[in-house]
Amino acid sequence: MKIVAAFLGLGLLSLSASSHAFKLIKDEEAALPAAAAMTTRGITRGPGIKLVSPDPGAAVVKAPFNLKVAFEPRGGAKIDPASVKVTYLKATPVDLLDRVKPGLSEAGIEVAGAEVPPGDHQIQVSVQDTEGRKASTVIRLTVAK
Repeated sequence: MKIVAAFLGLGLLSLSASSHAFKLIKDEEAALPAAAAMTTRGITRGPGIKLVSPDPGAAVVKAPFNLKVAFEPRGGAKIDPASVKVTYLKATPVDLLDRVKPGLSEAGIEVAGAEVPPGDHQIQVSVQDTEGRKASTVIRLTVAK
């Protein structure tokens, strides 16, 4: 419960500090050839990574949107923010970490006004905890035209 409260508190700071839109994915990056299919199944004791916003249950989202990803440490370990990787999955992967770094913390990633071109997009988020356990997930977004 403390993690959720801390995450929400950071969210208020992040949203007020960065209320302008920014290009999370550029048009020319979206036009790159697609990456090979990725699978991310498996049991892990590593941290959890959960998409909070845009709504993970939404079939289609509209840009700009607030991007919120929660990191869930396990077993008393803490998240190592220096280990976080955010990659746009294309045939030639695109590093998005610098674009989301202002909203990065131990609690997760929270940035407002993410601009993404219409289409289907896959973003891989990877994180490691202080015990060296790694986790990774692929966020799939379908953005409306």
